[in-house]
Amino acid sequence: MSESLRGLDIILAGGTGGLGSETARLLAREGARVVASYRSDAVRAAELSDVATVIQADLLNGADRARLLDAAPSMYGLVVFSGMPARSEKLLEVSMEANFLGPIRLAREAAARMKQAGTQGSIVLISTMQTSAIFANSTAYSAPKAALVHAVRILAKECRGTADIRVNVISPGVNNAGMAKASIASGKYAQYLESGAIPRYGRAADIARAVRFFLEPDNYVTGQVLTVDGGLTL
Repeated sequence: MSESLRGLDIILAGGTGGLGSETARLLAREGARVVASYRSDAVRAAELSDVATVIQADLLNGADRARLLDAAPSMYGLVVFSGMPARSEKLLEVSMEANFLGPIRLAREAAARMKQAGTQGSIVLISTMQTSAIFANSTAYSAPKAALVHAVRILAKECRGTADIRVNVISPGVNNAGMAKASIASGKYAQYLESGAIPRYGRAADIARAVRFFLEPDNYVTGQVLTVDGGLTL
């Protein structure tokens, strides 16, 4: 698969964080033209400027979403990493905006552009294992992510067939990168490692490889959720 993405434009929304930056470097090594957006951390984003065009964009802002999509006029792929941890139910409304509204609006706008251009492309959104396994006190985070999964499958159905735009979801487990690092540091998931339920915590590379799978131009998968969690939700 190492040559199949060469020269293709791929947007990584929220792609300058721990999971996104690993994905950006993987795609860049294969010759893809990567555009990565960030919301507020310009210092961290600058570290990715050697492999990607970096753009500031708030996905809740329609003009920002349009500007991000304009940065890749021949867009083949979109991967949406954007989100927030939301560990308190007081943050439910904010979480709904960050983890559902912004990502799904961007995905739908990207799909509309792909349809108009006749592009046979791929859209990937990032959810969480918490949409398939029940964790106490996770409503503010997991409920919007569960809504995202359902909305993505609707979009996949709308895009199947003649449009040939594949839309899928990756649900990471506990990764020692990105938002889950704080949970690992707190010991929240130590029991799963100590009991042998999982062999290790996830790595950013695990998610990058899953994204790469869905981006493969000859991929035959759409409307699906791939849980990358080392078996934790079992």
